[in-house]
Amino acid sequence: MKRSEEGGERREEGGEEREEGGEEREKRNMNIKMDLISEDKVNSMGSMEKIRFVLDGVKSGNIVVLEGGLTSEEQMKLIELAMLEVDEDFTGIEMSGYPSKKGFFNLRKKTRLTVVGPAKTMHTIKKGKDWISAVISEI
Repeated sequence: MKRSEEGGERREEGGEEREEGGEEREKRNMNIKMDLISEDKVNSMGSMEKIRFVLDGVKSGNIVVLEGGLTSEEQMKLIELAMLEVDEDFTGIEMSGYPSKKGFFNLRKKTRLTVVGPAKTMHTIKKGKDWISAVISEI
C-alpha cells in the first residue's frame, strides 16, 4: 500500500508502516515557543528584571511578547545588553512594538506591546499603528 501524506510517503510493508521523507517533514514541523506576558506581570518587575527576563527568554530561542511593552529606555538597555552577549549561538534580537503612548506629563513613553525574538529566526516585515507583521523562519 502506498499513499502520499503531506509531502512524505507512507508505505505499508509486511504489516509495518514506515515513512519516507521523515527528515524533510521534521524540518517543516519546527516548533516555536512564545512567551506571552501580561501587563500585570510586566508592571510587577523592575526595569533590569524585565530586561533580563526578556533576554534570557530570547536567548533560549523563544519569542517574548510583553503586554504593556517596554519604555524607550528599557528598549535601549535591552539592545545594549543583547549586543554584549552576541556569540556563535546567539546572534542578537529583533524587536518591534506598537507606537508609544504618552506617559504622565509626557515624561515617559511606553509601547503598548513589545515583541522580541532571536534575530536569526524573527524578522519584522511591516508595522502599522495597530499591527505588526513578522516572519518566523527556520534556523
